[in-house]
Amino acid sequence: METMFPMFAALLANVTAQLLKPLFLMSRTKRFDMRQTISCGGFPSSHTSTVVALSTAVALVEGLSSSLFAITAIFSFIVIYDAINVRYYAGKNIQLTKQLINDLSASGEVEFSDPIYYEKIKEVLGHRLIEVIGGFILGLTETLLFYFLI
Repeated sequence: METMFPMFAALLANVTAQLLKPLFLMSRTKRFDMRQTISCGGFPSSHTSTVVALSTAVALVEGLSSSLFAITAIFSFIVIYDAINVRYYAGKNIQLTKQLINDLSASGEVEFSDPIYYEKIKEVLGHRLIEVIGGFILGLTETLLFYFLI
């Protein structure tokens, strides 16, 4: 079990984060949307909870001075950075582009006949800092509890 603990911890953190997303959305908006369980973005960050759980589990099994922990820690930093910056701003870019298309279309000056302009594209790709912090706390806490309970 100990050799597979990092994988189980990471999967558990991911599933927990995804299952919590519709509940947190409901607490803010008073509407329940089960599709949030398979969506990107939102609170808590499942990307962050997964990689933090993986790094924490590797630290517990292999030790903080192991090469494997160093690899998972660097991997976690890259994923978290990507979730906050690259994916977040890609989503913002999509929002801006869609707004420009709507504004130009409404002005009547430009006609958008190509179907690509009307494709449904997901705007929420990344995370705000608070969503990443929530994922970090979830991944760390859940992994520590899981480890010390088994």
